[in-house]
Amino acid sequence: MKKGILTLVLIFAAFAVQAQRNVDRTNFRAGVNGGLVIGDFSEAYSFGLGVDAYHHWGVSKLLDVGVTAGFFNAFGSKESISVNGLVAETEFANVQYIPVGASLRVYPGKNVGFKFGADIGYAVGINEGNDGALYYRPSIGIDLRGGISELNISYFAVNDDVTFSSVLLGYLFLF
Repeated sequence: MKKGILTLVLIFAAFAVQAQRNVDRTNFRAGVNGGLVIGDFSEAYSFGLGVDAYHHWGVSKLLDVGVTAGFFNAFGSKESISVNGLVAETEFANVQYIPVGASLRVYPGKNVGFKFGADIGYAVGINEGNDGALYYRPSIGIDLRGGISELNISYFAVNDDVTFSSVLLGYLFLF
């Protein structure tokens, strides 16, 4: 037990010393996203909108780690089926998630404005009948306007018995 604690303290100290030699990209980001629902639910839901918040810590010149939370709403579609003159209409209720998770960003090469990474965590389902599940969100992005904003593309997926997925375009402000 003592060796385990000592090992963790030494690892933390090594990161702290290393961080002193690197560019500090510690920041808070908040923004909006929107996109198309794809995959298993693409016929029942047309598009989605969301908001995101991140806090990242720069642990090296190439790597940021952080935490994230947000809100995502997929808008339900209305479907009409006509058989032999009989019309049936079905309306799907909106699907809503609050994703909460860990975030990782990698800045390859000298161009620190370009990044790729992923978020992983739990998406809490907040509409009726939606229990939520594990979510993952790989993304690529580029800093804009001298690094005060970011444009990104991501794949948002909530993986339960079936996968709810969406391709999103997002815009974040850095604070």
